[in-house]
Amino acid sequence: MASARTFEDLVAIMNRLREPGGCPWDREQTYATLRGYMIEECYEVVDALDRADLPALCEELGDLLFQIVFLARLAREDGAFAAADVVEGIAAKMVRRHPHVFGEARVADAAEVLVRWEEIKKVEKALAGKAAAAASVLAGIPPALPALVKAQRLGTKAARVGFDWRDDEDVLAKLDEETAELRRAVASRDGASVREEIGDALFTIAMLARRFDVDADEALAAANAKFRARFVHVEEELRRRDIPIEDAGLALMDRLWNEAKASRPEQEP
Repeated sequence: MASARTFEDLVAIMNRLREPGGCPWDREQTYATLRGYMIEECYEVVDALDRADLPALCEELGDLLFQIVFLARLAREDGAFAAADVVEGIAAKMVRRHPHVFGEARVADAAEVLVRWEEIKKVEKALAGKAAAAASVLAGIPPALPALVKAQRLGTKAARVGFDWRDDEDVLAKLDEETAELRRAVASRDGASVREEIGDALFTIAMLARRFDVDADEALAAANAKFRARFVHVEEELRRRDIPIEDAGLALMDRLWNEAKASRPEQEP
């Protein structure tokens, strides 16, 4: 029986693919061409998580790990770093940022862990020669994050330094305010104002989700799945009745929609 392969074996496979006589496709790849694959693999991992499909999660994590090793190989060719440096860097960072586990520090709860985490990050930046005083509390959020995810990350960072609503009712009042402003923008038929007010309303909803530990992006994904399931039911019923969907009319489709809502709750996430 062959011995289990290790991380070093994966690095060796990647090296072989990139070396002369390796794979022509792999040898052509660059940072730019791998960017899309990295994003795709991240979403594949998220999809497996959403489906609670652990065998698929194992496979997708492997695909994601391969992209990490691939990028590290390109960096090694540029003389920047290698896969071993990636491992060393993250291992050292995790030990450094968990002094309550690997050191003598003590924390009361998970909330204090997050506060300490941000404090340690500031110290790290200062030691690295970065201007800690000038660095924003909101620094460190990847620009390429999906907007809804980014909204929650922004709100979370601001809340850690006390910039947050006092209670949930204040957030709901803000949402009422934003909804009223959106109504006025819609009434004005001003597209730019509608766009701005929709953004403000979505941001406020994301803040409400954050306060209840709800992942706003995941909640929207669940709503998307629910919409899809109900609309597919409408389509199936129209086909069963031999009615083209273009000729069905809103009244019939709405009735079939409500049937799906009442009779197929198991399809709702």
